[in-house]
Amino acid sequence: MIPFSNTWPYDVVSKDVYVQSCPFCGADNVLLPMKPKELISVREGKKKLLIFPCCHNKVTVVDSDGDYILTDQALR
Repeated sequence: MIPFSNTWPYDVVSKDVYVQSCPFCGADNVLLPMKPKELISVREGKKKLLIFPCCHNKVTVVDSDGDYILTDQALR
């Protein structure tokens, strides 16, 4: 079972991936250094190191769906 505490919602707007707020520092509308095609490769099993540009905290994205990214650590 996938732990909900390791997920974070995201949005795709004009081929850019955003989160409404950073899980670490709380910054609003953070543009992630990730493209929608990378979300597809994550769904297919490839892991992605994601560094939040606002506070430089790092997580590894291990899976995604249409609304959430799943990471290797708790975000909630």
